[in-house]
Amino acid sequence: MPEPQAHRFSEHAMATSFEVIIWQDDIDAGYAAQAARAVFEEIRRLEDELSRFRSSSDIYRLGRLQAGESLRVGLAAYDCLSLAKAVHAETEGAFDITIGPLMELFVTPSGEPRAVSKSVLDEARQIIGSHLFEVAEDDMVVTVKASEMILDLGALGKGYALDQAADVLAFHSVHHAVLNAGDSTVLALGHPPGKEAWNITLSEGAHPLALSNRAVSGSGFAVKGAHIMNPRLFQPVPVKNRRTYALAPTAALSDALSTAFMIMTPEEIAALCARHAGVEALDLPAV
Repeated sequence: MPEPQAHRFSEHAMATSFEVIIWQDDIDAGYAAQAARAVFEEIRRLEDELSRFRSSSDIYRLGRLQAGESLRVGLAAYDCLSLAKAVHAETEGAFDITIGPLMELFVTPSGEPRAVSKSVLDEARQIIGSHLFEVAEDDMVVTVKASEMILDLGALGKGYALDQAADVLAFHSVHHAVLNAGDSTVLALGHPPGKEAWNITLSEGAHPLALSNRAVSGSGFAVKGAHIMNPRLFQPVPVKNRRTYALAPTAALSDALSTAFMIMTPEEIAALCARHAGVEALDLPAV
């Protein structure tokens, strides 16, 4: 019997490259390709539901609401918004999906930093803060307390897409695979044949991380520069020559926490990790 082979597939979505690696004894190339196609279809569907730039999405429609208005959202938006609220609370405001206005104020379209006056910043503060939207669990209705808020799921949407992709693979009886969203979030399912875990290389020169049924996400400045905003201080996070990685049971959670860890103190991070099983932080130099 021939040795099982790893089957790799990739597709562009959500402004990044998604990769699926399937390596399982009973999965051949043809069936792996079929499962990967189903994964990419799910990711494209989620992008339509979650992108604030697509008029078909719940997030886009929420951004058009006026203060006091409500909208019943689909399951994907409900899941992401509920998680965003929970992580915001658990990180004491270090994670916040409403800080889009800060990015537009402090960073030019070409990515260069710029000064912002106090009056302009005070105006932006009126629509910033996760306390300004509520998610009703019983009927998945979202109510906003400020007009035309910018809700941006970029800091957890790709991770959420990987979690849903894992469900798609499970439906196709694929239980040993790696799902990668632009190398910023990786979800490892099962393990390769003959091994106990996948070896995931986080950055150049770093030792591989053994990962199984767990996700890892990284945040840093090497690619986009000063693009991380501090919701606590309403200003950009100073550029640092390091990347912060979060490990968690789900990709959406690791995605969100890797951003929050860039803002939280080491003591806060250690306390959060101690409270939640399966959550860890890694701090590596940028390359």
